[in-house]
Amino acid sequence: MAIDPSATDHLVEIGPGQGAITEPLLQTKCTLDVIELDRDLVDRLNQRFSHLEHFRLHSADALTFDFAALERETPLRIVGNLPYNISTPLMFHLLTQAAHIQDMHFMLQKEIVNRLQAQPGSKQFGRLSIMIQLSCQVEALFDVEPECFHPQPKVMSSIVRLTPYKKQRYTINDLPLFDSIVKTAFSQRRKTIRNTLKNICEDPDFDKAGIDPSSRAESLSIDDFVNLSNQLKPS
Repeated sequence: MAIDPSATDHLVEIGPGQGAITEPLLQTKCTLDVIELDRDLVDRLNQRFSHLEHFRLHSADALTFDFAALERETPLRIVGNLPYNISTPLMFHLLTQAAHIQDMHFMLQKEIVNRLQAQPGSKQFGRLSIMIQLSCQVEALFDVEPECFHPQPKVMSSIVRLTPYKKQRYTINDLPLFDSIVKTAFSQRRKTIRNTLKNICEDPDFDKAGIDPSSRAESLSIDDFVNLSNQLKPS
């Protein structure tokens, strides 16, 4: 198992469903919190696992859940098979609590994993790539064929490991400003950043950050966006 849990680990499973992953995780004797929104599934999970003292079930929405409140002696290890429609907002929510997380293992659509690990210059590189790589090491582990599921999905899935950095790699003077710049820059990918960021930056700002304003967002590195943001908001 890529997660390789031990009895001393504290895992949190998001969206356990029928418990296909829950059961083998519990067999390792790890502490396991599960978060499930569907009331019918909550009842089924309780019937199967509530007798185990190292199992705790939370009937809640993972998009608003306070993961930090679960941490005890050890940081959390997050696992889950994430639906396409909530995967990005959920990862952004988890990043706000990254200080309490050891690592995250998710099964996602391969398209999303490609975006998570994309590098500048590629069509997959965007806001998601930058904001995740800003805080985490990204490792695409392996693909999961559609034939492994019933019913079969029309897309390939992949397992990815996200490991939050213990020490931040970048010094950003104003994170909301940085996020706004990145989000706006990629809002119209075919335009130059001079045009997309015209309400935020002027040519002298690009010059001081060492950036060609005729560039497109996907050609800029994380360092470029950090330099530009810090240029606008000095420490």
